[in-house]
Amino acid sequence: QVQLVESGGGLVQAGGSLRLSCAASGSIFSIGTMGWYRQAPGKQRELVALMRFGGSTSYADSVKGRFTISRDNAKNTVSLQMNSLKPEDTAVYYCNADVSQYANRRYLNYWGRGTQVTVSS
Repeated sequence: QVQLVESGGGLVQAGGSLRLSCAASGSIFSIGTMGWYRQAPGKQRELVALMRFGGSTSYADSVKGRFTISRDNAKNTVSLQMNSLKPEDTAVYYCNADVSQYANRRYLNYWGRGTQVTVSS
C-alpha cells in the first residue's frame, strides 16, 4: 500500500515562511504528478501547486511568486516552500500523487492526511 506523509505545517505570522514536505512510501515503481492542495474551513479543496514527472509546474494564481514546489524523484518526495504567507493561506494542506506500484503498473491517485498551516495577522 502507498502512503503519503506530510510534515512541516504549523503556526506562523503573516509575512513569514514555512516549508512543507511529503514523502511517499510503499512498493513504488514510479510516481507521475505530485502536488499540493489545500482546504480552508467552509471551502472546497483547491490546487496550490503541482509538478509533473518531467519537471513542469502549475500554480494557483493566488500563490504565484510566493510558493515554490520541488521534488526529489530519487527519494519520492515533494516539498512546498511558502514565503510571504498571508492569513488567507490558512488551511489544511494535502499532498497528492499519482503512483504506480510494482504489483500493478497502473497509476492510482493517493492523498496524504494533511497538515495544518495557520497564518496569523
